[in-house]
Amino acid sequence: MAMQRRPLGNTGLTLPVLGFGASSIGAEFRQVDVGEALKAVHVALDRGMNYIDTAAYYGRGMSEIMLGRLLPDVPRDSYLLSTKLGRFAPQHFDFSAKRVAESIDISLERMRIDHIDMVFCHDIEFVDLDQIVNETIPALKKEVEKGKVRFIGVSGYPMKIFLQMLERSDLDVVLTYNHYTLQNDMALALVEPCKEQGVGLINAAPFSARLLTNAPLPEWHKATPEVREVAAKAAAHCADRGTDIAKLALQYSVANEKFASCVTGSANPDRVTQWCDWLDEPMDETSVAEVLEILKPIHNWVYVEGRPENNDGPAA
Repeated sequence: MAMQRRPLGNTGLTLPVLGFGASSIGAEFRQVDVGEALKAVHVALDRGMNYIDTAAYYGRGMSEIMLGRLLPDVPRDSYLLSTKLGRFAPQHFDFSAKRVAESIDISLERMRIDHIDMVFCHDIEFVDLDQIVNETIPALKKEVEKGKVRFIGVSGYPMKIFLQMLERSDLDVVLTYNHYTLQNDMALALVEPCKEQGVGLINAAPFSARLLTNAPLPEWHKATPEVREVAAKAAAHCADRGTDIAKLALQYSVANEKFASCVTGSANPDRVTQWCDWLDEPMDETSVAEVLEILKPIHNWVYVEGRPENNDGPAA
């Protein structure tokens, strides 16, 4: 079955409803087998997931380098690609105009391509937004004029950064993660502001960093004991119903047509195949309703600056 596509704001681009997140192939979460990781990207492209999202930060360059191993052999007009700049290591941020120009050139060289469809300012909640507005975005617009970049946007975790940036700058696209899942629907607050300005809206991380799967949580996951317990209860309920919470989570996040695409990734080609197969199946609305009910006690739980909080309002 051909993968459905949706328009991305006023960009003129259409994205597949499921995009491939390339952080995994940069060994961001575990050691990867290079051959398997590259195969995962090929499977994604073959199944119609022809929007790839990466970042200079992922694997500290490894994700982009891995993409550079295969993209030169793929027709450039057959896929769309986004990368990110400004965050280069866990505590290293540089959103200066000089670094913008350098980062774009380095990303192009690593991936062995001649232009990038979308560039996001990465995790902007860690820096002063004044710099993003007054220096980073204008520097990116110069890269657009040079033909190296087509569209520009911002990414991060707290909701308030997007609302502030939409008010203060001229963006083409916004990438939010962990905020439109079975457990958290706060990204819906961005739908109207983005629509009013013709800004494309992309959702990432439908599994909320494995919270909505049967896999063990990564060591760095900030979920509280209550959040883990409730999520485990939802997963067990799905298993009892003969389904997989990850399947429901993916189908649920992808189903909302207000988001141009839902981005997730894996260095395991079989996992990518499984996701695409799941999207070819109808969503079990009854199970979704039951899971949403089970997850109510942790609805819109977010972590804030390393401190887990249960917060129904915008993330601080």
